[in-house]
Amino acid sequence: MVTAIAAIVLLGVLIFIHELGHFIVAKISGVGVLKFSLGFGPKVLGKKVGETEYLLSAIPLGGYVKMIGEGPEDEEEISEEDLSKSFSHKPLTKRTSIVLAGPLSNILFAVVLLSAIYMGGVPLLTTEVGDVVEGTPAQKSGIQEGDQITAINGEELSLWEDLTKIIHRSNGEELLIKLKRDDSYYHVLIRPEIFTDKNIFGEEVETYKIGITASEKFITKRYNPFIAVVKGFQQTWWFTKLMGITIVKLIDRTVPADTIGGPILIVQMAGKQAQAGLMNFLFFMALLSINLGIINLLPIPILDGGHLFFFFLEAIMRRPLSIRKREVAQQIGLGIIILLMVFIFYNDLHRIFTQ
Repeated sequence: MVTAIAAIVLLGVLIFIHELGHFIVAKISGVGVLKFSLGFGPKVLGKKVGETEYLLSAIPLGGYVKMIGEGPEDEEEISEEDLSKSFSHKPLTKRTSIVLAGPLSNILFAVVLLSAIYMGGVPLLTTEVGDVVEGTPAQKSGIQEGDQITAINGEELSLWEDLTKIIHRSNGEELLIKLKRDDSYYHVLIRPEIFTDKNIFGEEVETYKIGITASEKFITKRYNPFIAVVKGFQQTWWFTKLMGITIVKLIDRTVPADTIGGPILIVQMAGKQAQAGLMNFLFFMALLSINLGIINLLPIPILDGGHLFFFFLEAIMRRPLSIRKREVAQQIGLGIIILLMVFIFYNDLHRIFTQ
């Protein structure tokens, strides 16, 4: 039950934010909006307010905003009175803004969520040592499990991420490490060594380490609103770059295609994160919101990125592509999306039955 509710809330909120971006900018740009729908397919609930019908549809895997004169098939059927509200008759800059507003809304929503998480408090690993690997510089220097590293080369430390940054950037130069054991302080000299490790993409990389792991001791750190917003933007940008790199590595097959997850995996993860706590759920929502924004920017006809690509061509050619060419492109785009969805569902089902 928790999983179902979490998935409905997660997908519903992200779809709503995406379509709300299109809707608001369309209204600001003077474009008439005929329908605002959460979901596809048959109408479950609906209410018309002014010219817009607000819908809840049966298939909760997306949503749409239907504007006057939006599709190629609509351009020849626009009445004289609707010309001023037609999407296709608006300047290129306004059309671009309307289309771009959906993905950007998802990315900005991630900033809001991550900023709220930083204000509420994030769990961070302390510099307490967990395991000490046999035969490594740390073990040879006498560092023990439970030691608290408090400074490196005179720089005070309290977070594990700061400790690892200093070690990784040491270039193998000797480090003076101050540590606390029980109620006493000690100093040890350690020279980090190069270890071969795997990054998040499974690629082998070389990095400097001393041979320790973090304990499971955390502290909760809260940030003031200004710093939290700055960190929210920084984290969103980092995850956006990571998503872009992942797409490139999927294309060049560095990352296996069978790692791609779809709706079934999202539902499973939503349930797990909801059970782990509100902050975990909001963090997962922020990541998925970024993913949704980036994926929609891919230059595939039917997606927002496909429309933006057409606008790019229009700006170069000084005229829009013909209606026939856009219709063919949309059919190709629909075929690509269907094939991707079949492949993703296969991955999800294969993952379930092989676990």
